[in-house]
Amino acid sequence: MTKSIRVAVLAAAVTLLSACTAATVPVSSVDSSGLGRAAVHVGIAYDSAGRGDKSFNDAAGAGLDRAKKELLVEATEATTAAESDDARADTLRGLAQGGSNPVIAVGFLYAAAVGTVAKEFPDTLFAIIDDDSVSAKNVVSLLFSEEQGSYLVGVAAAQATRTGRVGFVGGVDVPLIHKFQAGYAAGVHSVDPDIRVDARYLSKPPDFSGFGAPDKARSAARRLIDDGADVIYTAAGGSGGGVFEAVAAAPRTWAIGVDSDQYASAAEAVRPRILTSMLKRVDNGVFQEIQAFVKGDRAGGSKRYDLKVDGVGYATSNTVLGPYRSGMEKARYRILSGAVKVPTK
Repeated sequence: MTKSIRVAVLAAAVTLLSACTAATVPVSSVDSSGLGRAAVHVGIAYDSAGRGDKSFNDAAGAGLDRAKKELLVEATEATTAAESDDARADTLRGLAQGGSNPVIAVGFLYAAAVGTVAKEFPDTLFAIIDDDSVSAKNVVSLLFSEEQGSYLVGVAAAQATRTGRVGFVGGVDVPLIHKFQAGYAAGVHSVDPDIRVDARYLSKPPDFSGFGAPDKARSAARRLIDDGADVIYTAAGGSGGGVFEAVAAAPRTWAIGVDSDQYASAAEAVRPRILTSMLKRVDNGVFQEIQAFVKGDRAGGSKRYDLKVDGVGYATSNTVLGPYRSGMEKARYRILSGAVKVPTK
């Protein structure tokens, strides 16, 4: 190539880049090696509770926010318009048609929709949180060991109870939420097998409203408290706020949150009564999946987030947890060493 041609090509490239920059549409980002790469546009589909649930969806959103800041990706966020497979499929389809790749579905309720839409867009990578039922080359499952984190907060509950009775409020009576209950009960009984663990579920399939029914959660927690429970763990998504309200209104009781550090997001009057939260690091899962895509990983399959990779854990924001942390850390090491295998049922 002659010098004059090279100069002309370079000038054209500079002109094009300047035009794109003026339009505020990023055409590339720069990785640690200094090489340019095409911008990644992520689509994320929340369940019907959407962002603002102070739980599951917000955790996923936090991972996306981190990716936008650190990886310089663009993003489109959407929330399903209705609790139906067709509505969820429309949400995913709209993201894929709009050019998002990867598309991340937040929650196992998207399973059928992912199975349908992934076939329509074979060149788009779909990631789904909490489900591994869809087997396709362009579908990756992001799975979490909720039972392990629940075991740790169960240890705290066993140490904190004065009545010898603790409670569990599950959003929907499904196998996923059973993992939370099973791990929690196992953690409680590892400290004292005589402590009673009572459970209440807010709805059963095909009714999935239990993830967004704080009034039902408040009533369920009140019944548990009336029966003597003085520590209540909630794994109910957006319904958890109802549990916190019931605990705040009862003397000498504690609540344990889920997914994100709910002490940090709770109302001022409720905050002191949230002993800890089981951290399900959906934020890490979402961020790491986007990071893998940016680096060129387009493979389907499944990825597991457990204690070993900081996929689950517990919050320490409330200083009253201090006396119980030694026992929780000992339990963590027993799980990591393989001495304890936490049940999922």
